[in-house]
Amino acid sequence: MVNNPYIYTISEITSKIKLILEGNLHNIRVMGEISNLVIPASGHVYLTLKDNYSQIKMVIFRSKANLLRFNLQDGLMIIAHGEISVYEKRGEYQLIADHIEPAGYGELYLAFEQLKEQLRIEGLFSEAHKKPLPMVPNRIGIITSPTGAAVQDILNIITRRFSNIEILIYPVMVQGETAPSDIANAISQMNRLPDTLLPDVLIVGRGGGSIEDLWAFNDERVARAIFDSDIPIISAVGHECDFTIADFVADLRAPTPSAAAELVVKNKRELVERIEVLSIRLRHAIQKDLDLIAHRLKRLKESSALLRADYTVLQYQQRVDEITLALSLSVSNLTKLTLARLETITGKLNTLNPSAILSRGYSITFKLPEETVINNANQVKKEDRIRIHLHKGEVIAEIRDIGEECTQINQV
Repeated sequence: MVNNPYIYTISEITSKIKLILEGNLHNIRVMGEISNLVIPASGHVYLTLKDNYSQIKMVIFRSKANLLRFNLQDGLMIIAHGEISVYEKRGEYQLIADHIEPAGYGELYLAFEQLKEQLRIEGLFSEAHKKPLPMVPNRIGIITSPTGAAVQDILNIITRRFSNIEILIYPVMVQGETAPSDIANAISQMNRLPDTLLPDVLIVGRGGGSIEDLWAFNDERVARAIFDSDIPIISAVGHECDFTIADFVADLRAPTPSAAAELVVKNKRELVERIEVLSIRLRHAIQKDLDLIAHRLKRLKESSALLRADYTVLQYQQRVDEITLALSLSVSNLTKLTLARLETITGKLNTLNPSAILSRGYSITFKLPEETVINNANQVKKEDRIRIHLHKGEVIAEIRDIGEECTQINQV
């Protein structure tokens, strides 16, 4: 006979169990393997967390599930933080989780690998989708923070190599919650510009930082915006050792923002040398074809079959004359076309040459001591020192007066 005479109802004993469990297990971490994962339209997550011997039901409410940076899946080992809750109506207990992290992996690393694999399967990294960069861009778009060192590095290199290339800067946040949507929207907006403003190439990037700082460039929205862009895109995120999802999707990856500027704007001397190399190769190819044709003609003339019959010789000679004339015209036309293309490219380079512009009376004015190019009177104030670069020589001057049509300076 049991000594305790009290008899509990089901509700009473369930309430007592609830009080004991919830009172003692309210700030716990549990590790296990996900199974029976269900995510209904409500957005709440229901699953079973198990090990080799036991299992427990677990719930992640939508407000917490939306904060996850990686995808839950059956078979994934996780560590869940939360509290035990008793569902009195069924007499069941479950774990209410408020934070999840992958066991054995960093949360961001797992999210990175999951998205990388998903986009790879979809073909966003395929070389077949990579667009070539223009040889000489007329207009370059830059999507980055307007206050970071990256934009200054890019501008300095582009101005030094080709100072008259037009540059469009679309300022965005490069880290923080709004950064991914800012960057994706900027890429989309650049692609919608009219032809008169449309860039030939885009540089999208920022300076280095931690994985959290660079995380905007691992966002799916940014990756898909890069893939959908009709304008070729160079990704320039972080330092040489930093890789992001944007790097894999972009048409070209640059290890740093400075390297991106060097890739998109070739040095003028390099362009001239490249044209000369192509010209030499073209001449050699034409000469090789001419030598081969001449050799074949010689063999035809010396053929014993031709020597046996005068009539046959005349027929072949006529055919040889026709071929020779056609080849001569073809080679002449090809040579003229090639020279015309070379003259066009050379003329374009000469037009873009800053020295040629300066020789026509123009000048470039730099604000001292920053050495920034001045193209608006609003950039200077009285008593500012400036350096004026002329066709021959330089002038150091001081601003004495500023107006909308005239800025008075004194030479120093």
